[in-house]
Amino acid sequence: MKKIEINPITRLEGHGKIAIFLDETGDVKDAFFQVVEFRGYEKFLQGMPIEEVPRTVSTICGVCRGVHFTAAMKAMDGIYGVEPTDVARKIREIYYCSHYIEDHALILYALGLPDYVVGPESDPGIRNIVGLIQKVGKETAKDVLKKRSLAVKIFEMLGGKPNHPVAALPGGWSKHISEQERDQIDKWADELIELGKTTLKIFNDIVLKNPDYLKLITSDVYHVKVGYMGTVNEKGEVTYYDGRQKVIDASGTEVGTFTGKEYLDFISERVIPWSYLKFPYNKKLGPWNGIREGEDTNLYCVGPLARFNVGKGMDTPLAQEAFEEYQNSFKQKPIHFIQAYHWARAIELLNAAEKIKKLINEPDITSKDIISPEAKVAGVGYGIVEAPRGTLIHHYVTDENAIVEKVNLIVATTHNNGPINLAIKKAAKHFIKKGKIDQGILNYVEMAFRPYDLCLACATHQVTIGHTPIEITIYNKNNEPIKNLKNF
Repeated sequence: MKKIEINPITRLEGHGKIAIFLDETGDVKDAFFQVVEFRGYEKFLQGMPIEEVPRTVSTICGVCRGVHFTAAMKAMDGIYGVEPTDVARKIREIYYCSHYIEDHALILYALGLPDYVVGPESDPGIRNIVGLIQKVGKETAKDVLKKRSLAVKIFEMLGGKPNHPVAALPGGWSKHISEQERDQIDKWADELIELGKTTLKIFNDIVLKNPDYLKLITSDVYHVKVGYMGTVNEKGEVTYYDGRQKVIDASGTEVGTFTGKEYLDFISERVIPWSYLKFPYNKKLGPWNGIREGEDTNLYCVGPLARFNVGKGMDTPLAQEAFEEYQNSFKQKPIHFIQAYHWARAIELLNAAEKIKKLINEPDITSKDIISPEAKVAGVGYGIVEAPRGTLIHHYVTDENAIVEKVNLIVATTHNNGPINLAIKKAAKHFIKKGKIDQGILNYVEMAFRPYDLCLACATHQVTIGHTPIEITIYNKNNEPIKNLKNF
């Protein structure tokens, strides 16, 4: 049996590979997305004071630093049994939205859009951000980079550092916003809204108005039918920092909602020997039934597409208008076309910018009421946020001195592991025939994972025994159970 290996895969965060196996006719028999790096934060966070955890987990990834910091900070609130003040919560959300903007902009312009702007079959040497700049023009590229840098400046101003923030306090935030800073952020928010508009225009002009690209986006090859999970507010609108996690099955039927500890009622994780990445599945829909799509699957995915599938709309006017156009274009819900992730990501960038504009003009935003009194250590904390890539769960158990004893992290790319494998296999089967391959064909296969915005540094940790009732079964190469881990 012939094997084709794409190693390393390109335009993602982290290190992984795709292994494709051909039958005797040269057609694809099977394909696997394999993660070959390992991080292990679930282990070495043990023994650390919970106050140090937000800053430490921000080092998991230089891109995803803000999301891990925020999820751990929310879990720290739970450890101390406190809630942030209204002002602190608003500052946290402004900071978080600035992270959304710079992250989504990076993923769209550097990783996702080159396939469309430059062309999926173009020379790999220019099928990247350099080629994209050549296509959209230097002035447009400069404007995008300048505006994106404003989001980083907000992140640094509020978080204390441009890379790994330091502002987390139990039930609060370490720095208030001055009047001068409010005025500055307000002006920057206007420019970030323009960045959102520009990004949607580029996507519309280059992708949506191209009939060949539109056909590719809505083709069966990039169609993966699974369930979805995302966070919504009390009105059912898409939200990022806080809310309830809503889960639907592949047909769009609501399975349930949860917050905090309730995640354990919905999610189990499967360990398979050929990857360092676990395979979560929705145990409300039954026991593990394999890497499969369709009405009976209990796999699910997270991220912009998932949020749009579970949410009723957006909570800001311009993003809501774009959301309605998005929904009307597909005329179905849930939308299973995975290339739509990119479109949804562009709409969320605009939504995050509008949120900053709204929050920075709240009357009390410059108040110094940013710290809640600490309460007695509760010992368990759950931090759940919507990372740009999807639902992120941090779960910590501490002793009476708030020293971490046990950790469980479920990262967006981990949630998406099953669907990513499905997408890659489907694309490989469609494009590789009779053993014929070239750079263009292999890129079409890689285009099956890029919508999910992989971050493999974030997603590879370890199976930690001892604190949550997630059921994990480890299997040997013959798919026979060799160890069943319960009472995590």
